[in-house]
Amino acid sequence: MQKITGLAKKRILELLADGTVTKVLGWVPGDFCYDVTPAYFETAEEVEGMIYDSFCGANLSKYLINGCKTLEEGGKILVLLKPCDTYSFNQLLNEHRIDRDKIYVIGVGCKGMADIEKIKAQGVKGVTKIIDNGDTFEIKTIYGDKTVAKKDVLLEKCLSCKGKEHKAFDEVIDPEPETEQEIKDRFEKVKEVEAMTAEERYNFWSGELSKCIRCNACRNICPACSCMKCVFDNPRSGVASKANTDTFEEKMFHIIRAFHVAGRCTDCGECSRVCPQGIPLHLLNRKFIKDINEFYGDYQAGEEEGQRAPLVNFDFEDVEPSIVEEKGGN
Repeated sequence: MQKITGLAKKRILELLADGTVTKVLGWVPGDFCYDVTPAYFETAEEVEGMIYDSFCGANLSKYLINGCKTLEEGGKILVLLKPCDTYSFNQLLNEHRIDRDKIYVIGVGCKGMADIEKIKAQGVKGVTKIIDNGDTFEIKTIYGDKTVAKKDVLLEKCLSCKGKEHKAFDEVIDPEPETEQEIKDRFEKVKEVEAMTAEERYNFWSGELSKCIRCNACRNICPACSCMKCVFDNPRSGVASKANTDTFEEKMFHIIRAFHVAGRCTDCGECSRVCPQGIPLHLLNRKFIKDINEFYGDYQAGEEEGQRAPLVNFDFEDVEPSIVEEKGGN
């Protein structure tokens, strides 16, 4: 666990002290060394407890929605955003869900964030301390020490990193050097699912979605799920129950949610990261992203402030439902 230090900490304290910002949004340690959670800080003393390490995978963008609402007049939030987080930040600006004038963005560098579930999957139990040695993690446990390669335990979103460039910032502070990593084709697994027969695809998703316990973690963490009133909270919707009551409902929840974020999802991977059941929900979103790229041209949601998505921009060359199959749709 690494306390935030150096230039980043110095700037945060300066901006708090001179009144440029009144709150800071970052991360604090939880009960375990890998259990990191977003938090607000309002004083220099509180900032002393802020951390930034390889387990700060949480995208802080969505927390700004309520944060902006709770600011006192003239107040401003300082937020630390990794490069991939800035896509969601821009998308929220484009949808008028946050107020840019109330936010001060410090872009922080990122070497890739670790997935504790992947670490545990390597037979690691009883973790007491994790030491980041650059390319490896030295893991102290009650059963002894173990070393794992960082590249083998990165979060899914980091395996297909969109790059180290911040798309929105007031200033960029890189607290740690970048490292080169192999970037995977993010649509590789999507293509595998597309290659299945209809029955195989149905069985694949039935198996995955049957794990859902309707905790709403995916909906609550998703920056694109920011409606003032969610359809799933409507008791007359037929899909409002907390737990799945039948196989229809367990599928409809995720299918409807995927359609709602189509063209707006930045592929931040938060839905899969927080799912307690390990459902690869990002695959639904990536399928839609892949289709949009093929039908309308390459498009990355949140790449810049002010951009309009293909699904809200009409063009006479747009694909029509009757010719989807001709363009290679599945």
